[in-house]
Amino acid sequence: MSAAKENVSLLFKLYCLTVMTLVAATYTVALRYTRTVETELYFSTTAVCITEVIKLFLSVGILAKETGSLARLITSLKENVFGSPTELLKLSVPSLVYALQNNMAFVALSNLDAAVYQVTYQLKIPCTALCTVLMLNRTLSKLQWFSVFMLCGGVTLVQWKPAQATKVQVEQNPWVGFGAIAVAVLCSGFAGVYFEKVLKSSDTSLWVRNIQMYLSGIVVTLFGVYMSDGAQVLEKGFFYGYTYYVWFVIFLASVGGLYTSVVVKYTDNIMKGFSAAAAIVLSTVASVILFGLQITVTFSLGALLVCISIYLYGLPRQDTTKIQPAETKSSKERLATV
Repeated sequence: MSAAKENVSLLFKLYCLTVMTLVAATYTVALRYTRTVETELYFSTTAVCITEVIKLFLSVGILAKETGSLARLITSLKENVFGSPTELLKLSVPSLVYALQNNMAFVALSNLDAAVYQVTYQLKIPCTALCTVLMLNRTLSKLQWFSVFMLCGGVTLVQWKPAQATKVQVEQNPWVGFGAIAVAVLCSGFAGVYFEKVLKSSDTSLWVRNIQMYLSGIVVTLFGVYMSDGAQVLEKGFFYGYTYYVWFVIFLASVGGLYTSVVVKYTDNIMKGFSAAAAIVLSTVASVILFGLQITVTFSLGALLVCISIYLYGLPRQDTTKIQPAETKSSKERLATV
């Protein structure tokens, strides 16, 4: 009986990670398309805001199904959301960081090819690994650290001589794109591990936590719209430049955000990051077809190193899905032994 349950759990994890990979690849390519092909460019800050709103409604719907009745749903929202300002404040931290990360993704994909972005963005894994050691009191094996550094080497090769897209005619600034990815990587590592720690440190429902975070996220992203594009939004409208492709990007971002929460709950952030790296192959193929990406030797070698590092990370058979209590070694000592 327990073996059957374990198999179901494994299948569920594989299902979530597979969907995450497909969504990550499609989202990157579709977002790149809307930022380079569309004639009337939409405001990216409004897209990030709408994504938070959709995720909030989806989370409320899933919580309603989980509680089983409208009365229980209302009670749960009163007790855990509106009646817990401290918890709302706690979840406002990842809300702010995720909002910055999502906006940086739009900036990066306005200046970099989807495949180059997908590979470079995997630098979030070393950042996540470091945050995992420092914030969750975990230790990583030498092989895991080796795979992390191999991934960094692969990304370096990709950026050594970035592949060019022949079908993209818009003006781009690669340095702005790289800077945006650097900010997004730092945000992803910290916010992901912070949210994982909040999730696994209590028995509060995942969807309650999501609602708490998305409520804060809506406030933060609306402020971002006002600060960044306020005057233009008032002049042209909140939904200026929106097409079916833009709404598709928003849908993918919403679904991806919810799946990220599930993956964080049942696996861990490093595992999630490495599974998302598999989207590199799909993004590369799509970039060649849609944007005329010219594959270079350094790009191919770098992408190969990233894929090998994914395999190496999967070799250790230790459980990293639970937060370990700090016992004998401090965070500095754990880092020193690597």
